Amino acid sequence: MIPVLDTLSGQFEQVIWEKSHGQDVARVPVDDWYAFGEAAKDHGFEVCADVTAVDWMRQRPDRFEVIANLLSMSLGVRLRIITSMGRDEPTVASLTPLWPGAGFAEREVYDMFGIIFVGHPDLTRILMPDDWEGHPLRKDFGVGSVPVQFKDSHQVD
Repeated sequence: MIPVLDTLSGQFEQVIWEKSHGQDVARVPVDDWYAFGEAAKDHGFEVCADVTAVDWMRQRPDRFEVIANLLSMSLGVRLRIITSMGRDEPTVASLTPLWPGAGFAEREVYDMFGIIFVGHPDLTRILMPDDWEGHPLRKDFGVGSVPVQFKDSHQVD
């Protein structure tokens, strides 16, 4: 393991470390999410390149995962951090106070999945209209339909 990751793993005993496609991955308990992010930033991870989510619906005990990809330009190291949360009112600490650029990605995750980022300075919809009901990337979101009228076909009433 890279020395900076050894240091981080020593600070957080509950974190599970793995490799995925050659990249280091830290599975962080949801309660340690912000503290782990803060420690990672203090150890040279200057950039939060992305924040996204996965809805596992019925495939795992914890329905949602939030994933952040961190980058240390000075050390030339990438780190993916993942946390899991349950089905009812999923919440996790915002990384935006640490990396302001994470704000837009967290808003997108909130908009699409309904995951609440505690401490986010402006957790509002970013893609869907403000009056939109629901979160379109949740696997239980109802799919609507719009009738399509093709040229030279019979009219649909």
